[in-house]
Amino acid sequence: MTTTQDNVVHDRPPVAKTASVGIFVLFTVLAGMLGPMQSAVNGRLGADLGDGHLASIVSFGSGLLLMLVIILPRTSTRRAFLELPGHLRRGTIPWPNFFAGLCGAVIVLSEGIAVGALGVATFQTALISGMVISGVVCDRLAIGIQFKQALSVFRIIGAVLAVVATVLVVSPNFETPHTLALVVLPFAGGLLAGWQPAGNSNIGKLARSMLVAITWNFLIGFAFLTAAFLIRLSMGHASFSLPDTWWMYLGGPLGLLSIALMAILVSRLGLLLLALASTAGQLVGSVLIDSLIPGMGTVHVVTVLGALVALCASAIAMIPSKHVRGEGSARQLTAHDGQEPLSEEARP
Repeated sequence: MTTTQDNVVHDRPPVAKTASVGIFVLFTVLAGMLGPMQSAVNGRLGADLGDGHLASIVSFGSGLLLMLVIILPRTSTRRAFLELPGHLRRGTIPWPNFFAGLCGAVIVLSEGIAVGALGVATFQTALISGMVISGVVCDRLAIGIQFKQALSVFRIIGAVLAVVATVLVVSPNFETPHTLALVVLPFAGGLLAGWQPAGNSNIGKLARSMLVAITWNFLIGFAFLTAAFLIRLSMGHASFSLPDTWWMYLGGPLGLLSIALMAILVSRLGLLLLALASTAGQLVGSVLIDSLIPGMGTVHVVTVLGALVALCASAIAMIPSKHVRGEGSARQLTAHDGQEPLSEEARP
């Protein structure tokens, strides 16, 4: 009797744990859909204003305003935020870390400019493909991690598949060079995004708060975009207006919600499952948005195929090589109860 009871007690937790992991994976897939939702909002905003650059300023501005409301009332985060310019002047950490927000600015700018022409699915696939290649390069050069990682067969295959995925999703636009050229924007944004988490993480350590790092990220991106827009405005190449539709201001808050959810879910799933589930959410969400919302984009067979190839590229590129497998690697790539990994910043 005791043995049976012991067996029952012993057997139930793994089942419960598996079920809970499945639930958290589902939540992560849904959270990953916030990325294409943000792209759709910023794309519609750019079309409504007739200026993707101005749309990116509105998106960054709404996110920055919300973050300032969060951190300024608290003495500790307010002081840490106000101390960052002094750290920049003194060179406390290498200065490029302070400008990681420019990477997010490029992505949000490309959303305002390119989503209307490309569609959300093509945009997200090109973005993720760029991020896969960037991740391989950053790992090889030890950018944001402690040790260099060799160019394993898996990583090379992942990078090649990322390029294949991009070619597939843009193939319907081969006869329209102008539209085809717009794919460079999300792809370049993805290449830059691989370095952004490292810069944000270093600022977070310096300020002892990731909330402060996120706010600084928004401030830098907003300042860069606004300065460039003021130059255009002074030259007569732009005009200023704001949208009348309330939901067009949600681009920044959607990015913040994505960051918050990923920070919560990473301790439950680990980095590997989180990355795969969120990537799946991005790709599934982008195809659904293009399919269900009129005027967002056209979903071709090659669009879906390209999205699947991008997901495979992401999964294959994350397979650890035998040179980096071990206790430290396992801690990074698998979920452990009570694990506190470094937060991986999402784009604003």
